[in-house]
Amino acid sequence: MFTKDDLALLQEKNISQQQIDAQLNYFKSGFPFLNIVNAASVEKGILRVSEADEKEYLTAWQDFLKTDKQVTKFVPASGAASRMFKDLFAFVDAGYDAPETKFEKTFFDNIEKFAFYDALNEACKKNFGKTIPELTESGNYKAVVRALLSIDGLNYGNQPKGLLLFHTYEEGNRTPVGEHMTEGTLYAKDKNGEVNLHFTVSEEHKELFKLLVAARKLGYELKLDAKFKVSYSVQKPSTDTLAVDMENNPFREDDGSLLFRPGGHGALIENLNDIDSDIIFIKNIDNVVPDRLKNDEARYKQLLAGVLVKMQQRAFGYLQELTSGECSSDKLQEILKFTENELCIVPNKSFADDEELKNYLISKLDRPFRVCGMVKNVGEPGGGPFIAENPDGTASLQILESSQIDKNDTKAVDAFKHGSHFNPVDLVCGVKCYKNNKFDLTKFVDKNTGFISQKSKSGKDLKALELPGLWNGAMSDWNTIFVEVPISTFNPVKTVNDLLREEHQ
Repeated sequence: MFTKDDLALLQEKNISQQQIDAQLNYFKSGFPFLNIVNAASVEKGILRVSEADEKEYLTAWQDFLKTDKQVTKFVPASGAASRMFKDLFAFVDAGYDAPETKFEKTFFDNIEKFAFYDALNEACKKNFGKTIPELTESGNYKAVVRALLSIDGLNYGNQPKGLLLFHTYEEGNRTPVGEHMTEGTLYAKDKNGEVNLHFTVSEEHKELFKLLVAARKLGYELKLDAKFKVSYSVQKPSTDTLAVDMENNPFREDDGSLLFRPGGHGALIENLNDIDSDIIFIKNIDNVVPDRLKNDEARYKQLLAGVLVKMQQRAFGYLQELTSGECSSDKLQEILKFTENELCIVPNKSFADDEELKNYLISKLDRPFRVCGMVKNVGEPGGGPFIAENPDGTASLQILESSQIDKNDTKAVDAFKHGSHFNPVDLVCGVKCYKNNKFDLTKFVDKNTGFISQKSKSGKDLKALELPGLWNGAMSDWNTIFVEVPISTFNPVKTVNDLLREEHQ
């Protein structure tokens, strides 16, 4: 099936024949659906922190920052912004010249409100010798869009979101990269005044990120009284997945070579695994707000981190007792209640004796921890918090996407449709064990939770395989705590017109 050239390509990407065989099997057999026990709720699985407890958690986080422990803010930022401008690309190709759709009219009616307006105006003058108002008054709306999207203008159609101007400030407009740097000082600055940021980027944009940070770093440090240590990584070629044709045979390019595709954001578990930190915050590149709203966001970030610290401390204490050789039956029952009531892990059997129970408790507590913010469901697309069965028969908290739901399972579909909360991708992760050693995060992935999508290349249909999502299957075997946070902490920019929302102005 594979030629010498194919095998050379596999070697170059550091992909084994065993990995390819496993991927081909997934294409043929599909991925099993997860068995949903129920949607997580405030009554079961989602922690609603009282005002009385909030202060304790915030203090716990502030105390943690005074230690020698390492904290990193991890920002997936490799995705291109092209989907942000899907409607504007469609307008350029449309058979009419003036805005007709609601989206197009909203964009042009409010164009001066965008943080990139001045830069776009200069691009229009350079390319067409006219300002934006002059172009639109003469009916040349498409020239404005071309200046925004094309390589001859701002090239926003090909840039990553992290490099686009999002918000307006007197001292200079700011990109999401700048907003994440600023935000990091509010909850991730250590006792030495350092903030560690890590951006996952595409290889082609890596130098642009570095140039932007280099240009802004000193100014931010002086203004914010902080030192920034910024690092970058690229999704590893070894996490690319083989594409197949509609008969599940390896897809061949026109020149006969194999086609590999990026394995989705789940591949970033490898990048996350390479970070040597005790606590890692994860937040998407486009979920940022201007300075006037940052303190509110930072408060809830600190709250999530405080919950993580307190929960880990309890788990570490229990692990010390479990492994000391002196753990009474009463203590074992206390720890079991902790795993059931605080971590929502439900065993699928009774235990023959104390030794079996002890080994079970060690296996469940000695794992990475994550605390995930969950917001009330307001109809936003995306995954949500559920209680689902695990491969070992236990049930635990999981973040699931719609693709993981069996459409023929009416109970599962109903739970997904009527869940009270959804996942805004707001995570704080504890990735070291009670002995202070780093976990190998790749050992806690449920590889059976990927999914297959249909794509096309050069006019030919193909199937693509995505690895288990970063906060779905890639963290399936972690200890998980869901905490309710307000919708004000969720401000993604999925389309360019989202920048016109009040929270981005």
